[in-house]
Order: sequence, then structure tokens, then C-alpha cells
Amino acid sequence: MQKKIIIAILFSFLLILTFCTKKNKITENDSPYLNQNDTVQYVGKETCRLCHADKYNTYMHTGMGLSFDHATKEKSAALYDEHAIVYDTANNFYYKPYFENDTLKITEFRLEGKDTIYKRTENISYIIGSGQHTNSHLVDFNGYVYQAPITFYTQKKKWDMAPGMEGGFNSRFARIIEFECMNCHNGLPSAVKGSVNKYENVATGIDCERCHGPGSLHVASVSAGNLIDTANQIDYTIVNPGKLTVDLQNELCLRCHLQGVNVLNTGSTFFDFKPGDKISDHWNIFLPRFDGKNDKFLMASQADRMELSKCYIQSHKLSCITCHNPHITVKETPAIQFNKACINCHTGNNDFSKTICKESIEVRKLNNDNCSKCHMPQSGAIDIPHVSITDHKIQVPGKEIQKGEGKFTGLQCMTTENPSPVLMAKGYLTYYEAFVKDEELLDSARMWLNKIKTKDDTYFAAEIHLKYLSNDFKDITRAAVEIDNTDDLDAWTLYRIGEGYNALQDAVNAEKYFQYALNKLPYNLDFNLKLGSVKFMNKKYDEAQKIFAFIISENPKYAKAYSNLGFLLSVQNKPAEAEKLLLIAISLDPDYLQARINLCELYIKTRQKQKAKDALQYITRYFPENTQATALAEQLKEI
Repeated sequence: MQKKIIIAILFSFLLILTFCTKKNKITENDSPYLNQNDTVQYVGKETCRLCHADKYNTYMHTGMGLSFDHATKEKSAALYDEHAIVYDTANNFYYKPYFENDTLKITEFRLEGKDTIYKRTENISYIIGSGQHTNSHLVDFNGYVYQAPITFYTQKKKWDMAPGMEGGFNSRFARIIEFECMNCHNGLPSAVKGSVNKYENVATGIDCERCHGPGSLHVASVSAGNLIDTANQIDYTIVNPGKLTVDLQNELCLRCHLQGVNVLNTGSTFFDFKPGDKISDHWNIFLPRFDGKNDKFLMASQADRMELSKCYIQSHKLSCITCHNPHITVKETPAIQFNKACINCHTGNNDFSKTICKESIEVRKLNNDNCSKCHMPQSGAIDIPHVSITDHKIQVPGKEIQKGEGKFTGLQCMTTENPSPVLMAKGYLTYYEAFVKDEELLDSARMWLNKIKTKDDTYFAAEIHLKYLSNDFKDITRAAVEIDNTDDLDAWTLYRIGEGYNALQDAVNAEKYFQYALNKLPYNLDFNLKLGSVKFMNKKYDEAQKIFAFIISENPKYAKAYSNLGFLLSVQNKPAEAEKLLLIAISLDPDYLQARINLCELYIKTRQKQKAKDALQYITRYFPENTQATALAEQLKEI
């Protein structure tokens, strides 16, 4: 009885929420599903659970249901023994993960012999990854979320550097978790407008509404007594992916399972997609193509691999949910369910065991007559080490191995059949910036831009991006002179123009464009740092100081803001405050050379000879090729 009362109250509230808004009329659009309207609100998985407990209970054990949560002992799949230590050979850092009471921590430290000469410990806020393949770790600094540098690889039961942080690319505790990342690995968060990685609230796992769409209209309709027999009719107040066309079913899945280069449409965000949409309504996805062996792919490339299969190409009806029940974990799905999908097409003379599979009975018995064991083999991934995943390209066993190594032939737009030249150019620019620094990619972008006759704001943004990546700073400033109105330009285009002026040491115009960019993304801390730096160059010390202080108040672990503010206070003859800030910067980043140089200069300026000697000794020892050390040594002799 009590449960019914709670549901009734909740439904009444949702009726008000859904229908009593300024835009209280559900308008028609291209989709028959009414919950695609912007007035329909997300209600959360716990609301869905009230009526769909059976689905909820099994779904919460799937990879998606377990994708993201707070960093608890229950969530963690990692081992915390004497082997739980990682050494970054390129940067000479050690990492030790451990629980202190109920708090997961990672300590970063450096040794000299047996002595610890540096140590920093951070609390881990979230674990990302279901534990089927990995657990990665996130820190939360006042709402700004970043990835920690180590990952636990569950299949190998091994700690190692996080994907992409090995080989000298360790960003330590500063890899930004942008909205694009959070969008696929979790339920929809409450993101702070004007930021790139600040969140008011973060969900705990991919939830029901990521696949079914926002639920307030459905809840309100059911509460009003509008019950639909879904065995015979479609309930258009909520999306049932199984009722979508095959193409739209796959669009829903490949939103996250077609990992590549994502290029947002102008004015769109990664939060705009709703079930029933086409991805190209909001962004486009590009993948590199090669002319030979096609056995190297990213981990989340299941959709692309499936679409390369003859089964997909010839049947025109194969979707992800042909084989997968999204509400049940793969671990608990019997092989016969996957085999049924194969048998439905490969029926032969209705004697599957004898007439279809050409392999010997002995070999088939080894795999329990499981089609996917042979035709969808396990594989590694080129972007994630230490993992074994199912290759979703249905194939003749061993056929890929017979092909030669392939050469890169270009990018393919996977979401738009005939992409425009400017879209292709943006794909190449994004691929260059995010993955492969090959000048030929910039040449390809330039070639596509040269095909454009009508030049609008979208073209201009791509042109500025190309010039920025090509270091054509003079051309950037020439193009900027022709701008009539900055309101229609995005923040990153304005930022790149600012960088163009900054590279040419035109701090006045650089300040102007950095300010334009910051007006659009006021919580982008990197933009703030740039603006503060050029204000300092323009001798606007009070304004620069406020900006650096703002950055520190927003993210107290932002080392560059401490260093810049410390240097500013040193210039203003406030040595005690300056020293404190510079030491904090170095405590956060022991390899922050500019902070160490600033500190050494401060000690020389204040005639603290021994401290200056110690600071200079560290620089000459660990940064022997630094040319400023010689000048500092000469200055030191004079005190």
C-alpha cells in the first residue's frame, strides 16, 4: 500500500513537471516518439525501478549498469597487494594505489636510491569501467573531473599506466574528462554551463533513459491510467529500441560503440542525442581506413566491425540486439542465445549440426558448437593494453591473417553518406589533433577546404583551425581582421585567434580574443590561464591576479596558476607570498621547470644564497639542457 502511495505522489509530480511548462504542448517532429520533445524530463533509473524491477535488477549487473560509480571497495575489481605498484619508466614516477579505511587513494612518488624525494597523494572519487576489462580512476577537484594515471586491467589482474599515458605521455592527475567522455561512460551528468569538465552532479552508471529516452511523459501517462498493451501496440511515450527500425537501433548503439573521431555539428552538444535520433543530427564520426589487413581496431569499435561483416551487408537486418539482450549481462547469457541468431539465417536443410558448419565435429565440440568462438575471435585493441575483446566482424577463421599490412588510405565518415567538404576537413583536423600528428592529414584538410566556394562561419572556423595546427599565425591574424561579429564564432575558434596574436607577441589583441573565448566558456581554466598571462604582459596586474586566484579557487590542484600568481607577486615585491605559491606549484608538479626557475630567481632577488644554490642545483641536475641555468648561475655569483 505504501509503495502505491509513493508512486501516486511521484506520478502526480511528474504530471506537473511534464505538462505545466511554458512550452506545455507536445509538438510533432520527425519522430513518432513523444518523449523526444525538449519539455520531457529525465526521471532517473530509480523511478524506472518502481515498475520495472525485474529489468532493473538484471540490468544493474551488465557492463553498462556497472560502468561508473563511486570509488568504493565494493565497486573496485582491483588487487591491492604488494604487487600493486606501477612505475612510469619515461617520467620516473611510482604509483601506489591503496584503501585507507574506505577511501581509495593513489600516491605518486619518486625515489633517489632508497630515499623518497617527492610524494603526492590524491583521493580517488570515481571508478570508471565495469571491471570486465578495466577499472580506471577519476579524481574530482571541486567538481572538475580528471583521470588518474593508473588503471587496473582485470583480465590480466595487473596494474599499469592508464591507456594513452604510457611512453612519456603521462598527464598525471590532469587528463580532462570532457563531456564527450562522460557522455558514453555514464548516465547524463549535470554539467556546469561554460565549462569543459566541471560537473554539479555525476550519475552512477549508464541508466535506463540512455536507451529509452527521457521518461517523465511515460510516467505521467501511466499514472493517468493510459495503459497500453505493448504486445500489440507501440507506446510512443517512451522509446522501446526493439520497435525502432534496424538502422535506428544501430544508431543508438553506435553512439558509443563506434569509437572514432567525433565532430560536433555547429550548436550541438554530446548531450543532445536521444534514442530514435540519427547520430548525424548532432555530430559525425570518422574512422581511418587501410588498404590491407583489417585486424587492428579500437576497443569500442563493435559497430564498425559488425558493419564490415557479410552477415550485416547481405542481410540488411542485423542489429546489436539481434544477439544481445541489453538487460542481461553477457556473462549470464547462454551461448545458445547467440547461436540462435546465426541459426535463424543459416538454416540449411534444417539440420544445422550437419549441413552448415564445415568444421569437424571434434573441433566444434571443443567450443561447444558455439559459432562466435570461431567466427568472432578474441582480439586485442590498439588503444587499450592488456585486454581481450570479441571481434564483432563475423569472419571466416584465419582469413584476415592472410592479408598484408595495410596503409592508411584516408578517413571515412561513418554517419553521413555524402559528407560536405568542410565536414571532411574538420574530420582530418580533429584526427590530426587527437591521434596522429602527420602533416599529410593537414594537407588533406587543406585540399577539402579548397573545394569550398561559399565561405561561411563553419568554413572560417575550420580555416582558422587548420592555420592554428599549421602554426600559420600571421595568416590567422590576417583572417581575424575581416571578422565583423564574434558572436557567431565558437569559443575554440576565438581562442585559436588569440593564440595567433599571442605567438606574434601582440598581447593587446591576444587579450581581446582570449576574453571573447572566455565569455563563451568562463569555466575553461586553460582559457582563464591564457587570459591572465596576457593581462600580466599588458601590466594589468590586479586583473591578472584576480584571474589566477579564481583558477585556484576553482581547482586547488592547478599548478600553473600557482606558479603564475607566484611570479606576479614576486614582481610586486611580495617575496614571502610568492615563495609559498611557487612551492605549492612544485609540490603539485616536481618537473614544472618554469616554476623552479621562477623560485630560483626569487631567491636570487631576495639574496637567499643557499636556497638559490639548492634550487639551481636541482635545475642543472634534472634539466641539464636548460639554457637559463647558465644565466641563473651568473646571477648567483653576484650575491
